[in-house]
Amino acid sequence: MTKNCVFLPAIALGAAMLAQAQTAAAPPTKVGIIHIQNAIVSTKDGQKAAADLTAKFAPKKSDLEKKQSAIAQLQDQLRKGGNTMSDEAKEKLMREIDQTTKSLNRESEDANAELDQAQNKIMQELGQRLMAVIIKYARDNGYAVILDVSSPQTPVMYAANGTDITQDIIALYDKNAPSAASAAPAAAPPAAAKPVAPPPAKK
Repeated sequence: MTKNCVFLPAIALGAAMLAQAQTAAAPPTKVGIIHIQNAIVSTKDGQKAAADLTAKFAPKKSDLEKKQSAIAQLQDQLRKGGNTMSDEAKEKLMREIDQTTKSLNRESEDANAELDQAQNKIMQELGQRLMAVIIKYARDNGYAVILDVSSPQTPVMYAANGTDITQDIIALYDKNAPSAASAAPAAAPPAAAKPVAPPPAKK
């Protein structure tokens, strides 16, 4: 009888421990959404990359705009003086407009392709870093699924308030990423190199 009294509490204790283990092992059930593209371009690294890209392609953009303006002037010249020009002069001007336009279109296509390639590279590099932040955030906060609503492949028909973790991820990424101040010295070497003038040294 004494053995039974001791054994029953042991069974109860074992059941309690099993229930606790099952509760601890329960999988996460929270679902969140994120705008990956917005998150990437909103981080400090994303903003810096966008600024660097804009600066890099600014000369090409200016050159294309100048050529577009030149074509517009030629077209205006043809429109205003077309009735008074000789056929030879008119045809020559039309050929110039056509050739310049074709050249501009090719340059624009090449520039756009180069820009797209540079943007994709940035999105991939920053996207990989952001994924590590998302995974850690999901594990730390009990998320089972996080959907990228910026992608047409994952259409979300409804999302309750509070499920969007985009701003949380941006803040967490910036908190753990190198500060903008540490990126500033990287731009210093080119400026420091300017005083070094090769021509005088060769004399």
